[in-house]
Amino acid sequence: MSLRISRRGINAGIGAALISPALARAPAFAQGAAPIKIGFSMALTGPLAANGKQALLGAQIWQEQVNAKGGLLGRQVQLVNYDDQSNPATIPGIYTKLLDVDKVDLVVSGYATNMVAPAIPVVMQKGKVFIGLFALDANGEFHYPKYFSMLPSGPTPRESFTEGFFQVASAQSPKPQTIAIAAEDADFSHNAAEGARNNVKKYGFKSVYDKTYPPNTTDFSPIIRAIQAANPDLVVFCSYPLSSVGLLQSANELGFKPKMMGGAMVGLQATVFKDKLKSKLNGVVNYETWVPSPKLMAPAADFFKTYQSRAPGQGIDPLGYYLGGWGYAYFQVLQQAIEGAKSINDDKLADYMRSHSFNTIMASGIKFGKNGEWTKSGMLQVQYHGITDAANLETWRGMSYQTVLTPADEATGKVIYPYEKAQG
Repeated sequence: MSLRISRRGINAGIGAALISPALARAPAFAQGAAPIKIGFSMALTGPLAANGKQALLGAQIWQEQVNAKGGLLGRQVQLVNYDDQSNPATIPGIYTKLLDVDKVDLVVSGYATNMVAPAIPVVMQKGKVFIGLFALDANGEFHYPKYFSMLPSGPTPRESFTEGFFQVASAQSPKPQTIAIAAEDADFSHNAAEGARNNVKKYGFKSVYDKTYPPNTTDFSPIIRAIQAANPDLVVFCSYPLSSVGLLQSANELGFKPKMMGGAMVGLQATVFKDKLKSKLNGVVNYETWVPSPKLMAPAADFFKTYQSRAPGQGIDPLGYYLGGWGYAYFQVLQQAIEGAKSINDDKLADYMRSHSFNTIMASGIKFGKNGEWTKSGMLQVQYHGITDAANLETWRGMSYQTVLTPADEATGKVIYPYEKAQG
C-alpha cells in the first residue's frame, strides 16, 4: 500500500483517527496563569518509534528546563502529545483533536515526512504556525507561509540528502559511471529519490535501475538481485528504518559490492539499528544531520548529559544523537520566536521567524527561506568503517567508526573507496 500523501487525499481523512486520551501528556500545574499548551503527535509505537521516542524526551527536557526558569511570557508550558503509531492516517484526527478539543495554543509536528505532510492542511485551515521535525520538503506542495522546517536540508531539500554522496563519487578516479536508485513507496523516499535523480543529471552519471518497492516489504533479496543484475557502480537507497536494515542485510548476504552504496537511508543513525547491523554497516556512505565530533558536541554537551542519564530508564535510544537533540532544538526555535515576538499569536510568530535567525544546541544561525526551508544546508555525508561484531554502546558514542566526508568544513577524513575495501 502506498503511503504517498496528497493535498486532496488528506482532507478526506480528517477526524478519522481514534485517539486514546491516556496517551496525552498533561502534567498538573500550580494555580495562576493558564499554561501555554503546545500540541503535537509523535511516533511512540510502530517502525518510527526508535526515533520518535528520542524526540519526545528531548521535548520534555526542554519543557522542564523552561518551566524551571519561569516558563514563557510568565506562563508555564504544557506539552499535549499523542502517539501517531508511525501511521499517517492518524495524523489529521490527532491535529483536529488538539486544536478543536484540547484547545492547544500552538502546534508543532511529530517526527518524519510521512507524519508531517498530512498535518499541514489541518494547521493551514486554522492559520497556525507549524514547525516540521525532520520532514523532507513537506511544504513543497502546499507552500504554506507559516510552515518552518527543522531539518538542515537547506534551500534544495530533495537534493541535499544525496548531494554529498554524489560529490564524493564524482571525485574518484576513474570516475564511476552508472547508478541504481531503489526507493520505498512513501513521501520521504519519493522526495529523496527525486533529488537523487536530479543529482544524477547534475553530476553526469547514467541510471541503469530506478524502481520503488512497497513499504511493507520484508524480503529484500529480489530487490538486491535485480540491482546486481544491472551491475551499477553506485547504489542509492531511499528508505525508512526497517527497509534500511533489510536492504543492507540482503546486500551482505548476497555479497553485493558496488563501488559506493548508501545515500538516503533513514534508521542507520539510531543506536538500535547500528547494533542490529554492526559490521554490515562497513563501507556504507550515508547522510547524517549531526555527529558527536568535538566541534558539534560543544554546544550540545549539557543536553546530552541530561538525555543520556534518563534514556536508559525509559528504554529508549541511550545516546539520542539522531532525534533527541533535534527534539530539544525545534522547541528552542519556538521558544526564541515567542520571546522575540513577545506573543503566542501565530501571525506575529511567523513574521518573527521569517525575519530572524535562531541558535540551537544542534545548529546555529538558522534562517528560514522559501517554503520554510533553511537558507543554508547543514547536511553531512558520513562513511562507516572498521566496525566489528563486538561493537557496543561505547563504539557508537564516539567518532571512531564513522568519518564525515562532506561538507568540506566538517570533514574528518577521506572516503574508503571502493566499498569493498572497507569490508575487509
